[in-house]
Amino acid sequence: MKQHRKQPVRRGSAVWAVAITSMAGFITALDNLIVTTALPSIRKDLGGGLEDLEWTVSAYTLTFAVLLMFGASLGDRFGRRRLFAIGLTIFTAASAAAALAPGMGELIAARAAQGVGAAIVTPLTLTLLSAAVPAERRGVAFGVWGAASGIAVATGPLIGGTLTEHLSWQWIFWVNVPLGLALIPLALLRLDESHGPNPSLDLAGTALVSGGLFGIVYALVRGNADGWTSIPVLGGFFAGTALLVGFVLYELRAKHPMLPMRLFRHRSFSAINAASLLMFLGMFGSIFLLSQYLQTVGGYSPMEAGVRMLPWTAMPMIAGPLAGALSDRIGGAPVVTVGMALNAVGLGLWALAVEPQVSYTSLLPALIVCGIGMGMFFAPSANLVMSTVRPEEQGIASGANNAIREVGGAIGVASLAAVFSAQGGYGSASLFVDGLRPALWVGAAAVALAGALALLMPRQRKADGPAPGLATGDAPVTV
Repeated sequence: MKQHRKQPVRRGSAVWAVAITSMAGFITALDNLIVTTALPSIRKDLGGGLEDLEWTVSAYTLTFAVLLMFGASLGDRFGRRRLFAIGLTIFTAASAAAALAPGMGELIAARAAQGVGAAIVTPLTLTLLSAAVPAERRGVAFGVWGAASGIAVATGPLIGGTLTEHLSWQWIFWVNVPLGLALIPLALLRLDESHGPNPSLDLAGTALVSGGLFGIVYALVRGNADGWTSIPVLGGFFAGTALLVGFVLYELRAKHPMLPMRLFRHRSFSAINAASLLMFLGMFGSIFLLSQYLQTVGGYSPMEAGVRMLPWTAMPMIAGPLAGALSDRIGGAPVVTVGMALNAVGLGLWALAVEPQVSYTSLLPALIVCGIGMGMFFAPSANLVMSTVRPEEQGIASGANNAIREVGGAIGVASLAAVFSAQGGYGSASLFVDGLRPALWVGAAAVALAGALALLMPRQRKADGPAPGLATGDAPVTV
């Protein structure tokens, strides 16, 4: 096996790594939701039907989800810094293409290309950050990174609504261009290069997992529009599941697997990934509906609704770094557990408070509790994922965790929307609340279950020595 000599860490490289990876994580996470509030303006300018608008959103989500693990593998093979810069270049160019798109077809293609770039960048942010920051300080670093990504997800509708309302919908894509152009040279100049251990790419495994995730996410995206018992949706679920089973069986026998199945023998790795899926299921599905509640029932414009979500979005800025530092002292598992418990409580408070006519102050406790809980989840969960695997396998672990989160978010939007549609609808404020309330309880239950799974993770301190599967001399586990 080829040995990769560790390069000396340059002075100040840790600070640069935190800044560069956090900003890159911010712009790629932002594009998950920034387009939603701009869809009416896009349709007015470019035409197209409802399906075209859906693909404007899902083209990014699908390519992002199915290529995340391949992006991590490419970084391990060809160099993480190099691929990080290439991914940023693709994302930036695709953002410009989306802003210049003359029609819906071109816009959808550009959104898919954005997803490709984001799928390369996102998993490499954590591996580059982990390589640059000493183990004893990673909690704080992951806290900053987690806060940036959390804020991007939560403020996407606000930023999209503000840019669309005061400039034009094209600016939701143009905003990425100067940031990307600044980050590319900074990454090449200020980040250290690193590689994974395997000299070859697992193309068969990549095809199986990409096809499997594509089938499942496609079925989830199209479920409400085509019907959950329609042939395309059922076919997507069946084919996707079969391909994912084939992926697991193949990886168990592969000489150089993209995702070594032995990683899941570590209880913390399995538990935090299952908890991440449920966390994103509950939170993304709820955010999707609550943003509409503020506009449809509350009567706020997209920008006004985003402003009123700020107590939720601002909390991760404070709670994220503090949670990361706390996880360095007491371990990540209890911090994640408390964070998800707070999220479940917050969603429950939302479910109790929503009414056809309700004052904004009645919603504030739920906003604040959810914001604190979300901030307590992102950084410690990232640290847990990275600390339960070998250093050279952190790219693999990061790609798997991000893919699982994306799938969880897609499941959340689809499943909570299905509950909403079964119990209510858009006909009136009362009907909307009738559907929203049970959907929020489902979201709260999913997040509560995630917290229960976090309790299965062992309390392991730095002094306890390496985790199972880590070779002697590897970095100690920090949970």
